[in-house]
Amino acid sequence: MIDFTNIKRLTEEEFYKFAKLIYDESGIFLKESKITLLSNRLRKRLRALNLSEFSDYFNYISALKDKSKEIEELLDVVSTNETYFFRNERQFDALKDYCIPEIIKKKNEKKLKIWSAGCSTGEEPYTIAICVLESRILLSDWNVSIVATDIAPSVLEFARIGKYTGRRIEKVPLEILKKYFTQMPDNPEVYEVKDELKKLVAFSYLNLFKNSYPENVDIIFCRNVMIYFDRSRQKELIANFYNILNPWGYLFIGHSETLHALSDDFQYVKIMDSPVYVPKEKV
Repeated sequence: MIDFTNIKRLTEEEFYKFAKLIYDESGIFLKESKITLLSNRLRKRLRALNLSEFSDYFNYISALKDKSKEIEELLDVVSTNETYFFRNERQFDALKDYCIPEIIKKKNEKKLKIWSAGCSTGEEPYTIAICVLESRILLSDWNVSIVATDIAPSVLEFARIGKYTGRRIEKVPLEILKKYFTQMPDNPEVYEVKDELKKLVAFSYLNLFKNSYPENVDIIFCRNVMIYFDRSRQKELIANFYNILNPWGYLFIGHSETLHALSDDFQYVKIMDSPVYVPKEKV
């Protein structure tokens, strides 16, 4: 029986092989300082496939005729998924109280499409759904769709189930918690999002550098995602966002992120003390 705890760390050669594969497949850039982190995460796939060496796993992937499923599994264990409801809550205030009302004024058709790119375990798109419901836009006969995508299948499944506890929900205001969540009778510390939220959000797998993007998007949330890409991939990503975002749209990125020196297509604006980007006039 294999003792997975005794599998040594990746060698430098093995690290560079996996790092290149991961970059080519996802755009995720791993510095050499991440060698221990990558070693620990890859052990999950060695355990699942009953392999004792990292080199065996790399050879296993290389030998597959159809690598797509195993690449998904690889990227699943490699990706980082740390989030919670109402993270950077001022951005959601800006969404609810300014951005959605402004879009309503400018659009001729009553359709609103919001994309949560890198949705992780679902807290972000469900928070967006709460903002939509609180803005009362649905009472005005608007067709609202929230597209939530991620590169990790496991977090998408978690998000679809929609059960949360602990730190994930500690920033949810009590009145919102009572209104949009159901406390589990068998475990009172667990709260499940109600169906009215689930109906607004469609979760699906999407690789930002391999798959097609949603079209005619009014608002994009892509927060704390660009930090995993190098500059060339960041530029590619932002150019793609510009192409699919409507002229009146808004782009939300993480507070530690910036489009400075990455793109001239977006203008920085501060809305309700929150950093937001808007597309410059499209010719």
